[in-house]
Amino acid sequence: MTAFTVAAILFLAAGAHPSSRLDHRFILPVGGEAVASITAGCDRCDWGLAGREAVVVRVTVDGDYSQHLILARGASPASYRLMLGRLAAGPHRLTLERDTERSSRDAGAIKVQALSVHAFREGTPEHEWLSHAPFLYARPGTVERFSDLPVMMWVERTPPPADDFRYTVIFTHEDGGTPTDRLMATWGRTTDIEFVYSTGRAPDGVIREEIQGKNHEILPFRGRRFGAHPLLWVATDNNMVADSGPETIRFGLAPELVSLENVSREAVMDANPWTYSVMSAELRREGRLDPAAKPGSAKVPDSRRFAYLEGCGELDRATAAFDVAIRAGGGATEWHATDRGDPRFRIARSGCFRAAVPLPPGTTVGMITGVRMRAFTRPPREDEPALPPGTGRVTLQRLNGVFMLDQRYRPGTPRLRWAGTIETRGEAEAVRVPVPPSAGRTR
Repeated sequence: MTAFTVAAILFLAAGAHPSSRLDHRFILPVGGEAVASITAGCDRCDWGLAGREAVVVRVTVDGDYSQHLILARGASPASYRLMLGRLAAGPHRLTLERDTERSSRDAGAIKVQALSVHAFREGTPEHEWLSHAPFLYARPGTVERFSDLPVMMWVERTPPPADDFRYTVIFTHEDGGTPTDRLMATWGRTTDIEFVYSTGRAPDGVIREEIQGKNHEILPFRGRRFGAHPLLWVATDNNMVADSGPETIRFGLAPELVSLENVSREAVMDANPWTYSVMSAELRREGRLDPAAKPGSAKVPDSRRFAYLEGCGELDRATAAFDVAIRAGGGATEWHATDRGDPRFRIARSGCFRAAVPLPPGTTVGMITGVRMRAFTRPPREDEPALPPGTGRVTLQRLNGVFMLDQRYRPGTPRLRWAGTIETRGEAEAVRVPVPPSAGRTR
């Protein structure tokens, strides 16, 4: 491992100059899958302002192109982790160079506060899941518009007998697919979270590799590699991938190993709260915010006005919605529905899920007093007769809590946690979740 820390290394805002490039020479005592950790910011960067979105950095290793890094997390130095692929023991050179053509015109100078490189040798747990992680080529037009940026990758290891590695990417948004207001209502976010690649050994001993292709079709991976790493291309406006495509710039996001038992995928965002800030900034820059936004407008109020709710349960021929109670003026209780009266805004999946609902301006999380659940018989599918009212059934097993974002877009401590079993049928009266009074004070 090698590292350095500096007060500030400046890359000029534009133009060719010696300080627009940083060469970091290092020596690896052992070979293996290398990961660079870079703490950097740019002094005028703001993902939410056109012309100041980010600085784009070209990364090379020993003179060969590795990937691009987009400093999208604002002016304050933040940590970025990049896969460099397999490197042999010995001396190497990591070069960071401002891509002036792709960087925002007014993003300002870059400050690199720290940089380190670590190699995980074969036989270590990290090597196994790092060596399979994909590199991701950008969809043409996204970097140019600073849109739908992949900002984080994680990996899950499924339990035996499957024992697969599954890789998932968080994108800042999606230019196609679900409208913004429905994303927030039914997923509790406007980022796009997509499974992109998995690998594992089938029962017959054959290695199985799959990707999520167009129309969410799971396809075998048959593409090229960078060392052991599969190369993937973002191929659709809702961030599905392909195993071939034009060689635009690519990203090597170093994945984090996570376990998502009894929590939603959005819990990864909670553990990395900067994702909410980047999400909200892109909404602001793209004009998707409206304090009076109506359902169906594809716009939303400020993300800090939303109550975010997470539950786990089973939906049988049903969709679901939740109501969040707040203590209003004079002690009255007001209920706010996550579906906002629109059937398209209802949850339609089992497992652990998120939903979100905007609350009146000035509402704080301390004013949230309760949650209730509603079930609806799902709409008929193609060539299917309508199901009779009351057919759908929702069984709730956990309420992992309700939270709001603070002024810096960080998720607060969840309130109103509960575990048990309650059930309701489609079109029945709402059922209140029996949250104990102390639940609002526990995490």
